[in-house]
Amino acid sequence: MLPHDFPDWHFVYQWFRQWCGDETLVKLNAALRKQIRIEDGRDPDPSLGIIDAQSVKSTAVAGVRGFDGGKKVTGIKRHIVVDSLGLILIAVVHSAGIHDNQGAFLALCPMFPSAFPRLVKIMADGGYGAHGATLRDWLLQTKGWALEIVHRIADAGFKVLPHRWKVERTFAWLDKYRRLSKNYEQLSVTAEGMIYLASTRTMLKLLNSRHADYFGCEPAWVA
Repeated sequence: MLPHDFPDWHFVYQWFRQWCGDETLVKLNAALRKQIRIEDGRDPDPSLGIIDAQSVKSTAVAGVRGFDGGKKVTGIKRHIVVDSLGLILIAVVHSAGIHDNQGAFLALCPMFPSAFPRLVKIMADGGYGAHGATLRDWLLQTKGWALEIVHRIADAGFKVLPHRWKVERTFAWLDKYRRLSKNYEQLSVTAEGMIYLASTRTMLKLLNSRHADYFGCEPAWVA
């Protein structure tokens, strides 16, 4: 469904696959995130990370899939870690059959302390509490980061939990993109690439809104 004046889709997808494999999309996401944080008066490197997962149905494509008994979803699970602005630090895709506790290791393992020199704490919801002690010990020993499990307040009805709502808002941003409504990818790395593309477009639109006076009008490439 590319516009008629774009190159052949095989050629476009070849570049997409290459950018997924060499982490070009990851680096682009990081560069835009740092720019937004600087313009927001913050340090370019975050000190807080917030983790959560989203189970998504897969179409009839081959590849990684599993059954999430809690959400009753057959497909994949998107694990993301965001900063205090809700901007993605890392995105990892794995089978929906993997519980959040185990998936947290898969999501946090690729995050190297050298890439996030100021990071000191990871926040998670009560779903990660089953093996919270194991995850907390591993995170402290391997990364030097603390883990804080944020539990819902009993009998308090609906109440927004500090910082925890920001990762939910990020999933809401991602849900606006048709390509992410379901999992259409055969490979986890390309599924992750689609998340980074959506994140990149979201940040470009934010930057564009801040610099509307400079452009004079909204450029077509972020419209």
